[in-house]
Amino acid sequence: MTAGDSYDRLDDDDYPAYTMGRAAEMIGTTQGFLRAIGEARLITPLRSEGGHRRYSRYQLRIAARARELVDQGTPIEAACRIIVLEDQLEEAQRINAEYRRAAAQQSAPPAAD
Repeated sequence: MTAGDSYDRLDDDDYPAYTMGRAAEMIGTTQGFLRAIGEARLITPLRSEGGHRRYSRYQLRIAARARELVDQGTPIEAACRIIVLEDQLEEAQRINAEYRRAAAQQSAPPAAD
């Protein structure tokens, strides 16, 4: 791997760049909280060769949303389920918008030359 390859990963939201300690520090929570949302299968961190958990920026955003809900009094299991449902809704809305665009293009009259 070249230095250029390493720099390209800095913009990759899915690259597992953060240790558990750093991830917890970044979102203002404990390592135990990260373990709990991992056990609830909200996020699955990659493991380093030494077996240490590594988190991506995408996973940190999900963990931060879970922390926000828990801080508001939502039980952790419910917070995880809410986030999964929010993600499913967002995906369904994206697909629906694609179908609507495709349908609109099919029903549009041909352009005159």
